[in-house]
Amino acid sequence: MLNSCTQVPYLSAAMLGIDLERADHGLLDDFAIVATPAARGLSQLVLRTDVAGMPLEWIDYKEAARLYTQEQVAYTCGSLLYELYGGTNARSGRRTVLEVNSIVATVGHTGNPGNTRHDYVPPLNNQTLFRRDAYLCMYCSQRFASRELSRDHIRPFSQGGTDIWTNVVAACRRCNNQKASRTPEQARMQLIAVPFMPTYAEYIFLKGRRVLADQMEYLVAHFPRSSPLHDRIQR
Repeated sequence: MLNSCTQVPYLSAAMLGIDLERADHGLLDDFAIVATPAARGLSQLVLRTDVAGMPLEWIDYKEAARLYTQEQVAYTCGSLLYELYGGTNARSGRRTVLEVNSIVATVGHTGNPGNTRHDYVPPLNNQTLFRRDAYLCMYCSQRFASRELSRDHIRPFSQGGTDIWTNVVAACRRCNNQKASRTPEQARMQLIAVPFMPTYAEYIFLKGRRVLADQMEYLVAHFPRSSPLHDRIQR
C-alpha cells in the first residue's frame, strides 16, 4: 500500500495547458494555451474516462491512486503527472512507486449521464456560462473578467423567457443595463454568437481548473464538429 506521507508530484519541465482559473480573474486574454507547471503541489486534476474512452469527471491524485490500487484503471493516456512513493518491499528491497497519468480510463459501467440520458442538461452556472462564451460580452464583443460579467436572458423573464443554456449569454454590466427587460431586437442590439447548450464533454472542459494540453486535446476530440468551442480555443 502507498504511504500518504510520501506522495510527491512528478516534477518535469513546464507543460502546456489552459488555466481557466486565471482566465476567470482576467489574467489571460483568451482560452490561450500557456506554460503551466505539471503539478502545482498536488492540485493538478486527472481526467477520468470510462473504458470506452468517454470523459467522465475530474479527480484528484488521491482518488486516482485509489483507482490504481484497486485495479480499476483499464489503461492510461497523456503525460505522467505524479510518482507516488510507498513502502519498501522486504524481499526485493525495492520501493513501491505508482505512476499517475493525466488521463485514466476506468473499468465498470459508464457514469457519463450524457451517454445514459438523452434528456441530460448540464447544470447552468455563471462560471461555466462565462467560460462557454470565452469571457466575451455577447453584445459589445469586449473581453472581461468573470467579476465584470453578468448573465443576460435573451428573452427576459417578463416576456416568457426561461433560465436555460440557449436563452442566456455573458454580457457586461453596461450592455445588460442598456438591454434591460427587452429582447435584443427590441433594444436594437446584435448578438455576436448564438448561445448553445454544452455537451457533456464540453461541460467537463468548462468545469476544469487547469486543463493540460493533452487533456484538452482528448476532450476536444469528443466535441461536436460544429461546436463553437473549437474556434474559441486557441490551438
